[in-house]
Amino acid sequence: MKVQRLPIVLTLVNLALLVFTLAQMRPAVAQDVAPVLRGHALQIVDERGKVRASISVMPASAQPNGETYPETVLFRLITERGRPSVKISASEQGAGVALVGPTGTKETYVQLGAKGAVSSLRL
Repeated sequence: MKVQRLPIVLTLVNLALLVFTLAQMRPAVAQDVAPVLRGHALQIVDERGKVRASISVMPASAQPNGETYPETVLFRLITERGRPSVKISASEQGAGVALVGPTGTKETYVQLGAKGAVSSLRL
């Protein structure tokens, strides 16, 4: 009889542990949701670690020819070969959108821009 009592006792102990464990479980809930994501830049990478999309603020800069570029916000979507195929930029002086063809092609793009009081479309 003692041999039969051991499996029964072990079963009852396991059942008690299971009930206790289930009673302690609570659904997973997010702690606090941040209302805003803040940073200087944002990059989205693929499974290999290559940047595939980015949003960044480019500082104002002077070019060797004397032309100055204002501070600009730039959004890029990048192909698997590293070519920025979609660019959207915005600054106080103007804004633009560029859609570029696949790697290895030339003159395959659409460019829409507004600078000052002038707008342009280039195919």
